[in-house]
Amino acid sequence: MKFDVAKLKEMNELDFENVAVWPFEIKTVVAAVLAIIVGILSYHLIISAKLPVLDKAEQQEVELKRTFEAKYRIAVNLQAYKDQLARIEQDFSSMLKSLPTSNETPGLLDDITYVGTSAGLTFRLLNWQQDVPKEFYTELPIELEVSGSYHEFGNFVSSIASLPRIVTLHDFEIINEASGLRLQMQAKTYRTAVASNMGNAAKAGGEQ
Repeated sequence: MKFDVAKLKEMNELDFENVAVWPFEIKTVVAAVLAIIVGILSYHLIISAKLPVLDKAEQQEVELKRTFEAKYRIAVNLQAYKDQLARIEQDFSSMLKSLPTSNETPGLLDDITYVGTSAGLTFRLLNWQQDVPKEFYTELPIELEVSGSYHEFGNFVSSIASLPRIVTLHDFEIINEASGLRLQMQAKTYRTAVASNMGNAAKAGGEQ
């Protein structure tokens, strides 16, 4: 059917009670205008209020996809994670075994004295200092003062690192005196909080 634009001039003469006899062209224009009005009203009254909800849902979808991908990667590599955890637990257990117990700390001074004298050093001072409690372990500081040569100091430090128990060295100070070199420093060993609590409990039980 051909659309006759000239028919639109009759819009001012339309009878709204006889819509059925309106020309096709006018019906088409009115229908289009009504469709546009309905569309605008629908957008503002219905759709626009739902847009924030849609945006939030899209963001949640992105987050859920990321969570799914992360969990999928974990699931795919679950056995590798289990093997890694087993290795970490084994390494941690080995490290705990390298920490001295309450019964072994007196002997640690003997070990330090032995490696020092074996390196050719002369001990001027070797004393336990006050324990320093931490969250998961306790620091056991040792005040050290020895005399000797640079080479002997190096051998001593190397031998300390080879001890079966963990001992770290801190606060080095080398003083040049008329009689030779004097080395002052602090050594630290460590005891786990569990071992400290067990030692305290045993001490308390012995006093009762």
